Amino acid sequence: MNVCITGATSGFGKAIATAFHQAGHQVILCARRTDRLEAFAQELGERVFARTLDIRSKEDVFSFVEEIPQDFKPIDLLVNNAGLALGLEPADQSNLDDWEQMIDTNIKGLVYITRAILPQMVQNGAGQVINIGSVAGSYAYPGANVYGATKAFVKQFSLNLRADLVGKNIRVCDIEPGMALTEFSLVRFKGDQSQADRVYQGVAPLTAEDIANTVLWIAQQPKHVNINRIEMMASCQAFGPFQVVRG
Repeated sequence: MNVCITGATSGFGKAIATAFHQAGHQVILCARRTDRLEAFAQELGERVFARTLDIRSKEDVFSFVEEIPQDFKPIDLLVNNAGLALGLEPADQSNLDDWEQMIDTNIKGLVYITRAILPQMVQNGAGQVINIGSVAGSYAYPGANVYGATKAFVKQFSLNLRADLVGKNIRVCDIEPGMALTEFSLVRFKGDQSQADRVYQGVAPLTAEDIANTVLWIAQQPKHVNINRIEMMASCQAFGPFQVVRG
């Protein structure tokens, strides 16, 4: 199997790439940080094609897909992992540049690479798209504002892809993790390690390997089985009550 993974140098993406590579598959890695990408590709060794890519650039995304070597085609599985959360301020105090970066990455970047790869899958008569969403796309919480909205888009886009692709032997899944210990919070708080660490104090969150194992399991299901959505939370996490502000 040829597996293309975005955001492949850290967190979920790196764990997913490792899991598929260890399972004997060829992996196509793309990420923004060249130094990390080259080091990871060297660590994996054979059966790897790696290119620096910022999925926010439509032109670069389509060029990247064209540059994938023939021995890594057709792409059997696209894992749309690249994404981020920035800030936790209320909407009236949020940084508009942060909002735009989340929209450009979590929505537009995902759309670009999906659109670039889907025609290959349709022509080949087989393929799978696994999108990494979030429980924030279903459950609102203070400060999630645009981040949660982008993940709601991922959920609905995944369902609509299924509607478009039914009968074409292309499967689509949206995995929606809750609290997970990766660089997620460090990015959200812009490198403030102490603030990021407080998110996970006293809890046992999901790990990147938990998500990677789930992605691998989904890909290993028989061709007639489509997993539409999987919502995952750590055992210590659950649904909160509705907010009520009393005057």
